[in-house]
Amino acid sequence: MRMRKVVAALAGGALALTLAACGSDGGSGGGGDGPFIAIVSKGFQHQFWQAVKKGAEQEAAERGARVTFVGPATEQDVEEQMNMLTNELAKSPQAVGFAALDSRAAAPLLQQAQSQNIPVIAFDSGVDSDIPVTTVATDNKAAAAEAAKHLSEQIGGKGKVALVVHDQTSRSGIDRRDGFLEWMKQNAPGITVLQPQYGGGDQLESANITKSILSANPDLKGIYASNEGSAIGVIKGVQESGRKGVTVVGFDSGKAQIDAIRSGVMAGAVTQDPIDMGRQLVDSAIKAIDGEQLPKTIDTNYYWYDKSNVDDPKIKAVLYQ
Repeated sequence: MRMRKVVAALAGGALALTLAACGSDGGSGGGGDGPFIAIVSKGFQHQFWQAVKKGAEQEAAERGARVTFVGPATEQDVEEQMNMLTNELAKSPQAVGFAALDSRAAAPLLQQAQSQNIPVIAFDSGVDSDIPVTTVATDNKAAAAEAAKHLSEQIGGKGKVALVVHDQTSRSGIDRRDGFLEWMKQNAPGITVLQPQYGGGDQLESANITKSILSANPDLKGIYASNEGSAIGVIKGVQESGRKGVTVVGFDSGKAQIDAIRSGVMAGAVTQDPIDMGRQLVDSAIKAIDGEQLPKTIDTNYYWYDKSNVDDPKIKAVLYQ
């Protein structure tokens, strides 16, 4: 049913050109006379995406390029993202940056971009396609494994843990789930991992899922949350449940997670470098426009941070609030 809706959204692409992107149009940045790069993000509300936008605009300004940055209101709205990608392609950009909510749903639009000779740079999440000239992303499996290792250490390698994941359709959601599960399976025989639960990156949904998990598992020792919205929701769910002694580890940054780590509510998290991601995205787009060959993937950094190093200059430089 969901795919039928997406197909319908694609078929109505011409009508979508007249639709305003509700609360999610990032406008343009850079303002140069150079190449025009359209960027379609997975979302707009989380501080992570605002930091990617900032990095993209900084690089564009330095390179004389112009960028637009849009994303749906929530990271569950595949239809809206498809409409946005349709709209951006209609502007005939010289390159497109795309972070897919559904790694397969955009295939027809990616083919359209290819037919228009518009290079596509995937970022944050790859897509199930050979069309993107490169993918600019964190090694999400390795980063999730880092979170798993720290959670295991925090609970002494024994007990029951849960994970609340932002989705099971994007490449980042899949890899952040599988990287965590694989590390636990290979390295923590004393830990029982519950089946992943999916909250769409929505804070309220993730909080409700967390409360249900805690209610059903009074012996739960820890929870892993796979992105900013999931982590904020898990924190709220634990607090609202009144449960003590549950170790929470997260992914990404933002003021709520930083505050939770400082206060001890959260043990720590893996942060990406979204500003660097935005800069690398625009740099790759310009190189693609100029006909340069690009590597299949461009790996951006990740770092574990907790109360012990949250004020370290190297860590502070990649945290965003």
